Amino acid sequence: MTNTTSAGLASSEAGAGSPPPEAKPHFHRSIGLFPAVAINMIQMCGIGPFITIPTIVAVANGPLAVVGWIVGALLSMADGLVWAELGAAMPGAGGTYLYFREAFQYRTGRLMPFLFVWTAMLTIPLTMSTGIIGFVQYLNFFWPNLTPTQGHLIGLVLTGIVLLALYRRIESIRTLSTAMWVILILALGLTTAAAYSDFHLSLATAIPPGATQASKFFTGLGAGLIIAIYDYAGYNTTAYMGDELKNPGRVMPRSIIISIIAVMCFYLAMNIGVIGTVPWQTVAKSQSVASLVIEQNWGHTAAAIITILILVAAFASVFAGLLGGSRVPFYAARDGVFLSAFGKLHPKHAFPHIALLAMTAVMAVGTFFDLSTVINMLVAVTVILQSIGQVFALVVLRRRQPQLHRPYKQWLYPIPCLVALLGWVFVFYMADTESQALSAAWIGLGLIAFLLWARATRSWPFGPRTVDEVYLERQRQEGTPS
Repeated sequence: MTNTTSAGLASSEAGAGSPPPEAKPHFHRSIGLFPAVAINMIQMCGIGPFITIPTIVAVANGPLAVVGWIVGALLSMADGLVWAELGAAMPGAGGTYLYFREAFQYRTGRLMPFLFVWTAMLTIPLTMSTGIIGFVQYLNFFWPNLTPTQGHLIGLVLTGIVLLALYRRIESIRTLSTAMWVILILALGLTTAAAYSDFHLSLATAIPPGATQASKFFTGLGAGLIIAIYDYAGYNTTAYMGDELKNPGRVMPRSIIISIIAVMCFYLAMNIGVIGTVPWQTVAKSQSVASLVIEQNWGHTAAAIITILILVAAFASVFAGLLGGSRVPFYAARDGVFLSAFGKLHPKHAFPHIALLAMTAVMAVGTFFDLSTVINMLVAVTVILQSIGQVFALVVLRRRQPQLHRPYKQWLYPIPCLVALLGWVFVFYMADTESQALSAAWIGLGLIAFLLWARATRSWPFGPRTVDEVYLERQRQEGTPS
């Protein structure tokens, strides 16, 4: 999922605005296929499933939510094949930033990488907001009469605690991410086991009347697909860690494909198990579905223990995600493609405090909205720029840099690109009108910010446009065959 976990490790390893590959220290290539798959799955399986199953069940007409999970996996696979080719050809730390920089520099200079970082300033903290919202939802198990006002206040207090914890120099989040993954897997596994300990096929197949009518089905599918995409995001994590993969041309594509298939099976098992234990109408209204299922089948004490694990994981994921996410605009500013203020370090503790404060503020605002609204917003922003942009980046690079060494070429090209493009357009179309408008407005503000920044730095369109084919040049120097 585009969850609190994925933003953490990926961003901390990447630094969206990393220096060109030949100008930065190279990491030791120590990550093989199995750990690469594990890394992707860590990012995909964050707090999301615990908080989104009720939402997807509600909008996708109960048991038909499984269709949303399957279609979401197919769209993720098509998009994953875009990531696979780009990442295998340009295996550096940076992901989308690198691809946009290489593909779009010929006509628009630094505009696209600037806009990517600009959108990250919104999507990363909004993802953290979902972790805070999820934390408050699961508090309802212990505090069933929690009012919305009390929930918002708790969210603000948690935000403040996270900021205080991060307002210092912190070198690594690997230990935290590993511990969080163990907790999440334990909670997911126990929830699924509890569900199947008293499973009823009649509940799992109780499709409501009229749900299969075309109009209602596709409306539910669109709404459910947005939730599913949020939960699947993270399959691209290894693309942000290209400098650390063994044989990235082989490992990266396989890690993406395998992780999507594995997580789809995981999500389907949990979703089917939950609605086969509790009527889907009850699931749709639940604030803490994992607690509900475990309490019904294993008792209150077991549910309390698992709920505590989920609360710990939710808080830890927000901490890790904001820690890594705050580095994205910092590295971009240091690379000269984003606002210089974000490239400043704290004078005493040497961490990117401007970026941290800005993202924390956005995260705090996000906690005042309901979960569905936040997910719609961050998915809409991601789709309109990053997801659709990368499809065009792949096509542009095939035309502009045909000699670039591509260890992996997209299967059945351009069919996966077309499927991904149509899928992302459908997802954006199905987002609520407010999210569409807000995402377009945010990108519009980004364009204005870029023009002001470009004028101040005398870069394109107010200065010369430079073209630097970093990977082609490195290929020539190393004698890599095209």
